[in-house]
Amino acid sequence: MFRVWAALDLHTPLAEIPAHARRAEALGFDGVMAPDVITDGLLAAQAAIGATSRIRVATSALVCFPRSPMTVAVAAWNLQALSGGRFHLGLGPLVRGNIVGKYGTTWSAPAPRMREYVGSLRAIFDCWQHGTPLDYRGEHYRFTRQQDFVKPPPIEHPDLPIHLAGIGPNMTALAGELATALVTHPTNASPRFLAEVTRPRLAVGAARTGRDPASVSLVANPLVAVGRDADEVDARREEHRALLAILLSTPSYWPSLDYYGWRECGERLNGLVREGRWEALTPLVSDEMLEVMVPAATWDGLAACLVAEYGGVADAISLALPADPTDDAALARVVATLRGE
Repeated sequence: MFRVWAALDLHTPLAEIPAHARRAEALGFDGVMAPDVITDGLLAAQAAIGATSRIRVATSALVCFPRSPMTVAVAAWNLQALSGGRFHLGLGPLVRGNIVGKYGTTWSAPAPRMREYVGSLRAIFDCWQHGTPLDYRGEHYRFTRQQDFVKPPPIEHPDLPIHLAGIGPNMTALAGELATALVTHPTNASPRFLAEVTRPRLAVGAARTGRDPASVSLVANPLVAVGRDADEVDARREEHRALLAILLSTPSYWPSLDYYGWRECGERLNGLVREGRWEALTPLVSDEMLEVMVPAATWDGLAACLVAEYGGVADAISLALPADPTDDAALARVVATLRGE
C-alpha cells in the first residue's frame, strides 16, 4: 500500500540519532529521514546508517544551496557506499530569508538552481563511477576538474536516489522531471491539494523528459494528531495549530492557502510576525484549516484514517517518530497496516 518513512524530530541531538534509527527499524518502517536543523543532516544520516542494517536512510531536506554540490557529492557517495545502497539524498531549497540571513549566501530562483544542482551531482557521480570526464557548465555551477589521484572509486550502488522537497509549481514540476521522489511540506500535504495540484504538476515535469509520472514517488508529509483517546488527539491538534500558525506566516508556504481560498489568513499571519506579535498567531488558524491539513485519530484508528485520506494519492507517508516510546506497539501496528502487512 504505502512505503512508510519515520521522520526524526527536528531537534534530535546527534548523540540520540542512532537509538531512534534502531527504533524505527525495529518498528517496521521502510526508511528514516534525518533532519538538517540543529544537527548536520549528513552527519545524522551517517549516525543512522551505522546503527541499522535494513532500513533506508534519507536526509529529509538537506539545505543544499549553501553547500557546494561537490561537497555534498563526496558525502553522499561515501554514505551510499557505507550503507550498502540504503542512502537517499533529500535536498531542499529552504526560503530566501534563511538562505541569505542565516546562511549568509546568495539567493536566486530556486527551481533553475536546483536543476543545475542535481545535474551537477549526477555529472560528478558519472565521473567517479564510469570515468567520464567532468565537464558540467551551467549558470549557477561549473565543475571541470577532477584529478584521478583524489577521485573517489566506483561503488556497488551508484544510482543514488535523490528526493526533492517542494511546494510551488516550479519545484514540483522539477521533481517530476528529474527526482526519485517529491517530499511534501506539512503546510501543503492535504490529500485534495496533492491530487488536484501536486500530481498534475509532477506529470508536467515528467513529460519534459518522457518519464512515467508513476516513477516519481510522492511522499505525503502531513502533521498528524494522534493519541490514545480524544483528549490526547485534541491536545496534539492544538500543538499543530500553533505550529501551522508560525509556518503559514511565510509566503513561500501559501500554495495551499491560495488553493483553498485562505490567502487572507496568511497575509494576516505575516503582518503579525512583522509587528512582532507572535502571541496573536495561533487563533487565526481555524478549525476548518485543521480539518483539511491535520489528519486526526486515536492510535487504533490512525491507519484507517490515513488510508482513507491518502489511498490512491500518495505513494509513501512520512510519520513523526515520537520521542516517547510509550506507544511504540500501537505505532508498529499502524506502520504494518499502512505497508499492507
